[in-house]
Amino acid sequence: MTLQLLDPTHETVVQAVNLAPRLATLANATVGFISNGKEGSKGFFHHLERFLKDEHGVGEIVYRVKSSYSAPADAPIMEEARTWDLAITGIGD
Repeated sequence: MTLQLLDPTHETVVQAVNLAPRLATLANATVGFISNGKEGSKGFFHHLERFLKDEHGVGEIVYRVKSSYSAPADAPIMEEARTWDLAITGIGD
C-alpha cells in the first residue's frame, strides 16, 4: 500500500496590501452598509445605525443590497462606496 501525502498550502507568495487609513472620528461621516439581502441583516443594520449615530455622531447612513447574496457587490455599489467614509458589509443568515 502506498501512502500519498498532499500539502494543502498554496505555493504562490501573497502580496502585502496597504490598509486603508483609519478615520480619526466618525462624527459627520457617511457610512455605507452593504447587505447580502437576507432577512437577518435588516435588524442588525438598523441597530448598528442607531448606535453609530447616537454614540459616534455619524452623519449619514447609506443602505445598499447586493443583487445576489452569494456574489460580490455589484459594480455600481462598489463605485458609490468610494464616496463613503466607511463601508460595512454583513450577512443575515
